[in-house]
Amino acid sequence: MAVSRLASSTSTLCKLLLRPLSAPPFYRSFSAAAAGDDQTVLTIETSVPFTGHKIDPPSRSVEATPKELLSFFRDMAVMRRMEIAADSLYKSKLIRGFCHLYDGQEAVAVGMEAAITKRDSIITAYRDHCIFLGRGGNLVEAFSELMGRRTGCSKGKGGSMHFYKKEAGFYGGHGIVGAQVPLGCGLAFAQKYSKDETVTFALYGDGAANQGQLFEALNISALWDLPVILVCENNHCECCEDFGVESEGNDRRKEWLMEMKIGSGCGADQVDGMDVLAVKQACKFAKEHVLKNGPIILEMDTYRYHGHSMSDPGSTYRTRDEITGVRQERDPIERVRKLILTHEIASASELKDIEKEIRKKVDEAIAQAKESPMPDPSELFADVYVKGYGVEAFGADRKEVKGVLP
Repeated sequence: MAVSRLASSTSTLCKLLLRPLSAPPFYRSFSAAAAGDDQTVLTIETSVPFTGHKIDPPSRSVEATPKELLSFFRDMAVMRRMEIAADSLYKSKLIRGFCHLYDGQEAVAVGMEAAITKRDSIITAYRDHCIFLGRGGNLVEAFSELMGRRTGCSKGKGGSMHFYKKEAGFYGGHGIVGAQVPLGCGLAFAQKYSKDETVTFALYGDGAANQGQLFEALNISALWDLPVILVCENNHCECCEDFGVESEGNDRRKEWLMEMKIGSGCGADQVDGMDVLAVKQACKFAKEHVLKNGPIILEMDTYRYHGHSMSDPGSTYRTRDEITGVRQERDPIERVRKLILTHEIASASELKDIEKEIRKKVDEAIAQAKESPMPDPSELFADVYVKGYGVEAFGADRKEVKGVLP
């Protein structure tokens, strides 16, 4: 299929791919119109087979349109650029506190979103920036929150670990390891109770696989056939330790990942989390499965390029050659770039132009976020306690608090 069938020129392609839907000229991910009207369906095989437990795994043959592949490329490139910019802002001390970056894992966020609707719910841990973008958040909200500004998605009071957008079905951003999974199962309980045919994706890292509350939540979800998909983002690296290194702790973590699949009685599927089409296929399969049969576990085999957090250089427990090897062989953006070029959907120069425009939009979003004011001190106790129970301002009588309140 020739490039001309999708766009008449480089500039036209870029404008179509990067056209915002809302008034501010910044991305609302997964919403911008893609190039052309060509709905040719391509059938593409996933990078590796799925590995199923107690279920027949989905087919490796995935259908995708040229428009969809271009959207995948753009959305993952936006996420990558946002995280690279966040790294720089943190080192410039414009982002304070904790900050956990997602670059390398973008295929999970994008592929999952492609398989579901905004009526479905997602809840995740503290590596949440890109999941937020996928749900419909924009760059200004993201950078404002990272820098503690009032226009942030959590009004500047949540920071990196506590992004939130309830109206888009995104329930956070949670800092306590594994604590979001029971909440996700609770969301699924509400969905089953309301009979609205929606599901919840509860994401957690491999480092949370040993948490008791995770087992407990999965157990009750299995008993009640709740429409919840537990997604383990196995990036093979816990804080300061490589999952692949032989040690007693890592051996137990590997056992826990397997015990969850076996002991719960639920079906499970292992997925190449660096392949956006595989993630899309697995999540589509999982949604259909849980609406009929109750919970399922998806283990996403993925990889993060940055350290665990900004205090972790990420190079003491793995080599630079290892990281470079993953970038060269498995990078999710480069895989889609190769597909686009192979099927002649766009040229290499057109994709480069898209990336240049993305860098510009990210820079503009950062500039706008910097202009946003900090939260007013009067907001200190807002949205902390439930209203109407007399504790909305619990602690406001402390002298150090009185000093900042109006």
